[in-house]
Amino acid sequence: MVEKLLCPSMMCANYASLEKEIKNLEEAGIDIFHLDIMDGSFVPNFGMGLQDVEYITKNARVPVDVHLMVESPGRYVEKFANLGASIIYIHPEADVHPARTLQMIRDCGAHPAIAINPGTSFETVKNLLYLCDYVMLMSVNPGFAGQKYLDFITPKFKAFVDEAKNYGGYDVMIDGACSPEKIAMLSKIGVKGFILGTSALFGKGRPYKDIIEDLRKL
Repeated sequence: MVEKLLCPSMMCANYASLEKEIKNLEEAGIDIFHLDIMDGSFVPNFGMGLQDVEYITKNARVPVDVHLMVESPGRYVEKFANLGASIIYIHPEADVHPARTLQMIRDCGAHPAIAINPGTSFETVKNLLYLCDYVMLMSVNPGFAGQKYLDFITPKFKAFVDEAKNYGGYDVMIDGACSPEKIAMLSKIGVKGFILGTSALFGKGRPYKDIIEDLRKL
């Protein structure tokens, strides 16, 4: 079992008191803030705005990632890197030249990463893995919070974990319906990072610190 990276999805945070949310989450011991960017085209929804990204990156004391659920993500890499994103995820399906975009992310000083849709196989993206520091598997279809975990994805986690040593040692992450039960199951097979939304962290009526401590024990 590997040490966990616990990453709150800030799309689920309370924006009426965002400064307090950031402070409370950091004091709870989270590792990375996860920011969802959507364009209404690659996914049928709109996510966080540039002002949200700028505010969080300026006030955060831990790394911030951005998950670009957008068409042609290479057009926006420099912008988000300049805003302070430490990790930039792209969807290979949304980019004509994903290898070039991943190299652009590294050249901008951020960690290159890809997000894998439920219908995308290991074989489809394996040549990109040499360029990635993180690989995030979607266990729901991207674009909306609160969806149910897709059980057919579970074997794919093991495939990406088992192959990591052959492609430079990327870290495997999960995004979507990431409940405590799924964290316990997937951490045992080597998944390292967990994007935390309403299934495990937000809206529970408990202090974040208590929840994070419990998740670390799983």
